[in-house]
Amino acid sequence: MIGRHLMRPDTMHAVLLTGHGGLEKLDYRTDVLIPQPKPGELLIQIAAAGINNTDINTRIGWYSKAVNEGTDTGGATGFDSVDDDDASWSGTPLTFPRIQGADVCGYIVAVGDGVSDARIGERVLVRNMLRTYVDFRPYECWTIGSECDGGFAQFVVAPARETHRVDCDWTDAELASIPCAYSTAENMLHRAGVGAERVLISGASGGVGSAAVQLAKRRGAEVIALSSVAKAEEVRALGADQVLDRNVDLVAELGTGSIDVVIDLVAGEQWPSFLDVLRRGGRYVTAGAIAGPIAQIDVRTLYLKDLTLMGCTFQEDEVFANLISYIEAGEIRPVVAKTYPLRDIAQAQEDFLVKKHTGKLVLIPPEVSS
Repeated sequence: MIGRHLMRPDTMHAVLLTGHGGLEKLDYRTDVLIPQPKPGELLIQIAAAGINNTDINTRIGWYSKAVNEGTDTGGATGFDSVDDDDASWSGTPLTFPRIQGADVCGYIVAVGDGVSDARIGERVLVRNMLRTYVDFRPYECWTIGSECDGGFAQFVVAPARETHRVDCDWTDAELASIPCAYSTAENMLHRAGVGAERVLISGASGGVGSAAVQLAKRRGAEVIALSSVAKAEEVRALGADQVLDRNVDLVAELGTGSIDVVIDLVAGEQWPSFLDVLRRGGRYVTAGAIAGPIAQIDVRTLYLKDLTLMGCTFQEDEVFANLISYIEAGEIRPVVAKTYPLRDIAQAQEDFLVKKHTGKLVLIPPEVSS
């Protein structure tokens, strides 16, 4: 008996992360015990789970301050310099094995004490930045798939109050593209108060970047996107007003003081130019540094232009709730580049690192046999 709903079998297919390192640390198993929902939790049968940078960053220990390179450098093989003590979102060492996967789309199949049986059968998304487990304290959260088990499995438990029913005609793979990428993008725009302004978005063909393009357009912004030349038309189709090569000289192309808000997911060597193109009183917002976490700043640029720099991880409750309303109102739609069987997670992550796709790569677990 699981929760208040009889379930069989007792075990499930899941990918166990056995430690920080390369792709060899991903162990596909068929004998993992199905978790049981505690009071206030739900059991969800997973229909699809998207792949995100954070899944790879967590696996390779990229969040450790001992790592100075970009994600791609150690994405397949890991890093030799990782300090396990600070290699997570929270800075608290991970416990292994861990089932990763920040994106959870599925169907409620059982409930714990204190949760209505009426929720069984709902198609849901789980907020990826969970606040229940830290008593909703400001600027604290657990990332599903990092501080607790996530979506790379057939089943997962999640807090009922942070599991949202979604009514729409999207596929499961499309819905699974939303939690991490779209909440990250919406949070950046929300924190910066973006409106009908001129916005520059880096990494615009990726999961978060493509979400940011759509969500910024929804707010009435003029969007200038940075992407590879090969993906320019695809990014323009997302709604970008202008697409520039990601290696362009931004000051020469756009001019100093020409941008109201920079939404940055890349950082790396190009970082100083983002501040140069911001207008006086402009805002720079970041939630990623895939090209490298170490950047140089001329503090004179910061204070003489009255700039605001914002780092975004923690999300207020309304951010995810707003995304659900956008979905149900038909105001956004993700791009799914490709789906893979869950057992092919290593290949999917290799393809993710090559970055030849636009949008999201999504894993589909096997059907559950009764």
